Amino acid sequence: MDWKLAVILALLMFLIIFAVQNYEVVEIQVLFWSFQTSRAIIIFSTLFAGIAIGWLVSYLKNR
Repeated sequence: MDWKLAVILALLMFLIIFAVQNYEVVEIQVLFWSFQTSRAIIIFSTLFAGIAIGWLVSYLKNR
């Protein structure tokens, strides 16, 4: 088995386990706005937002 495929499969397994363990629905409140969603979705959303902001700041700095 190729080592890249093994790493991808291990990461996918980790993500599946993480999502299953964090399926609980939580309520998010911001000022007058509130919504309910899975804890895993909130964590992944903040991760991707942080990556996007870091990429944008790096891009603007190098420009």
